[in-house]
Amino acid sequence: MQRTWLIWAAVHGFISVACGAFGAHGLRGKLTERMLENWETGARYEMYHALALLAVAWLATRMPSGAVTAAGWCFALGACIFSFSLYALAYTGVTKLGMITPIGGLGMLAGWALIAYAALARPATTLPQ
Repeated sequence: MQRTWLIWAAVHGFISVACGAFGAHGLRGKLTERMLENWETGARYEMYHALALLAVAWLATRMPSGAVTAAGWCFALGACIFSFSLYALAYTGVTKLGMITPIGGLGMLAGWALIAYAALARPATTLPQ
């Protein structure tokens, strides 16, 4: 399973850097300041969750559990929904796309809650050092 999370982390990291660069160089002057901020927020949160997926890959080897696996899926899919809805909103100006964004945010929040649960559900002596 850790291979899956490493692949998801790499894909999200790659897309985040590409979209961040495109926003900074290709969209500046073409989008309103507010829409450019939306684009940048999408890229930033996608990178945060690429890093979170690296942590999930590591945790999958140290303390595998259903909660860690579920956290990985929440991070991977939540970041897709959150970031891509913001990219689409910023690029197209269709503000109704912003209604989808909180669904991705809830997914990412669920991922963090599942990581906490995975840690709390194990005896402290069995947590990774």
